Amino acid sequence: MKNNAAGGKAIGLVVLVFLLGIAIGGLGTHFWGGRVFGGRGDHPRIVEGLTRELGLTPDQKKQLESIIEDTRTKFQTIYEQERPLYDQARKDGRDRIRAILTPEQRPKFEEFVRRLDEDRRRREQQRH
Repeated sequence: MKNNAAGGKAIGLVVLVFLLGIAIGGLGTHFWGGRVFGGRGDHPRIVEGLTRELGLTPDQKKQLESIIEDTRTKFQTIYEQERPLYDQARKDGRDRIRAILTPEQRPKFEEFVRRLDEDRRRREQQRH
C-alpha cells in the first residue's frame, strides 16, 4: 500500500513539474518574444523614447528604425533555426509523460496538449 502511495506521489510530482515547466516556458516565451525579438508593438515606443531622450535628428530616427528592424529580423532568424531543438525537447518530454500515464489518463493528456499547442499557434500568429 505504501508503494502505491509513493508511486502516486511521484507521478503527481512529475506532472506538476511538467505543468510548471509549460507555464514558465509560456511566460518566458511571451516576455522573450516581446522584448528580445523586438515585438512590433514595442518598436515605435523604443524609437520615440530614444528620439526624445537622445534628441535624435530625423535622419538618425530613420536609421534607428532600420537598425531595430534589422536586429528583430536577426533574432527571429536565430529563433527559427533553434526551433527544431525546442520542438524535439517538447516531443521527448511528452513521450516520457505518456509512458507513465494509464490508458484512462492518456486521452485527457492528449486533450491538454492539444489546447497547449493551439494556444502556442495562436500566439505565434499574433507575433507575425
